[in-house]
Amino acid sequence: MAGSGVGARGAGGAALELPYRVVAEGLAFPEGPVALADGSVLLVEVRGPRVTRVTPDGACETVAAWDSAATAGPNGAAIGPDGAAYVCNNGGFAWYDKNGVWLPSAPGTGAGQSPEYITGSIDRLDLDTGEVTVLYTACGGHRLCGPNDLVFDAAGGLWFSDHGKVRAHDQDRAGVFYATVDGSFACRAIFGLLGPNGVGLSPDGAVLYVSETPTGRLWAWDIIAAGRVDHRSKRCLANTLGHFDSLAVEADGTVVVAALRDGLCLVRPDGEISYVRVPGPLATNVCWGGEDLRTAYVTEAAAGLLLAYEWPRRGLRLAYHR
Repeated sequence: MAGSGVGARGAGGAALELPYRVVAEGLAFPEGPVALADGSVLLVEVRGPRVTRVTPDGACETVAAWDSAATAGPNGAAIGPDGAAYVCNNGGFAWYDKNGVWLPSAPGTGAGQSPEYITGSIDRLDLDTGEVTVLYTACGGHRLCGPNDLVFDAAGGLWFSDHGKVRAHDQDRAGVFYATVDGSFACRAIFGLLGPNGVGLSPDGAVLYVSETPTGRLWAWDIIAAGRVDHRSKRCLANTLGHFDSLAVEADGTVVVAALRDGLCLVRPDGEISYVRVPGPLATNVCWGGEDLRTAYVTEAAAGLLLAYEWPRRGLRLAYHR
């Protein structure tokens, strides 16, 4: 199936139109796409709960699965320095059917914590065997509530967001963490954010980007050491009227944020903001693939789609790939 993305106008945003094709459909709230060298795409199905490999012809195979969507929720994935996939496990949601669309939050209150919820974690997935190992349920003495998205730096360290859990009358104060995969170092780098979601690094690895879901804001900090940012450098790159999910970075430094109900929000290095609409209301993430990294793989959770866009610029090659 093919189509054309019609730009969605946001605050100050210009409209864009880009061609796309549907690679796979029928996915259970897809997120966290990772393009692999063989042309397939690894992604998480949060409501699965499972990690799935989608082949170029759209066939889907389960790589790993967790027991229950009430106690586990793979929410983001990235290839680590050892070739394994590392997964942000949000600890599960209470799922709600709203007019045929499954949502991880209750209409009206936004509550999403399952009664069976125990903890969030960072998990390691061996892509050859499917074995899942829990690495962290706490970092720097702080319990992980709902890890969401992650990115590796060139030194092999892992930056990840903890979105926290939302209940009917309160929610967790959340932040961004940094950890090594060997367990030798872990810390909380940023605290007090409101629903942090997407995380990414600038092309030179010197800037950390974080998107907030409920505020529709994109933040940036200068990195001064492993797991440390200069808090005085905090700046808001986008302040929208929408809601942001996860993000990816282009080779030229453009940050592309999945904007719920608005498609993709492009924040250019010069500050210009534009949008590309995604078919369906819940674009959740994007990654780059293809030999020239000019294919944008986008997950849309409401309709359960994996889409492939012809992108006008090259995406940023991540520190590790497979």
